[in-house]
Amino acid sequence: MRPLVVQAAGTARILDILVTIAESSVMHVLILPLIVLMLTGCASTVMTDYDSAVPFEQYDTWAFAPEEIRTNAMSLDSSRLEAAIKRVLEGRNLRRAPAEEADLWVTYGIEEVERLDTSGFSYGLGLHRGLFGFGVATRPPIREIQEGQVVLELIDPSMDRVVWRASSNKRLNEGMSPDRRRELINEVVVDMFEKYPPGT
Repeated sequence: MRPLVVQAAGTARILDILVTIAESSVMHVLILPLIVLMLTGCASTVMTDYDSAVPFEQYDTWAFAPEEIRTNAMSLDSSRLEAAIKRVLEGRNLRRAPAEEADLWVTYGIEEVERLDTSGFSYGLGLHRGLFGFGVATRPPIREIQEGQVVLELIDPSMDRVVWRASSNKRLNEGMSPDRRRELINEVVVDMFEKYPPGT
């Protein structure tokens, strides 16, 4: 009878280990998405770059760059961008002036970027026998999605070069309604100019 007790005890120990692993796996499944969500929420929605040698306090006026400087034709999103830029800069220490008199020229654009999307169904098959099992699964389909990234640049016409640049991690896509596109553009422009002038 003694060996039976040992075997039963060994089986109980194996079950305890499997339960612990299962609980740990469940916790990982529950916790990992929360961690990803928290990191995403903390991540900056705007990236900026600038010329650190430029004293930005010297700039008092701005204007949209002359048409020959702009790279994009006026589109619906361009009109929304201009409206958002005007609204945001009205509340800052920059005064709008004619292009030939302005300290800074503002240029803008929506650059096309690709994103890989892995949403969709995957299929799996598992076999189980006793306490052990194995399974195989297919990966979800991957497709390329075209999105629009808002980019703003400030040009010092006296030096004929860009002194400040901002781009957004929030993207425009074809599935957005006009109202949602305008709302996102407004949010992005506000976020961008919160980081201007640099170091504030």
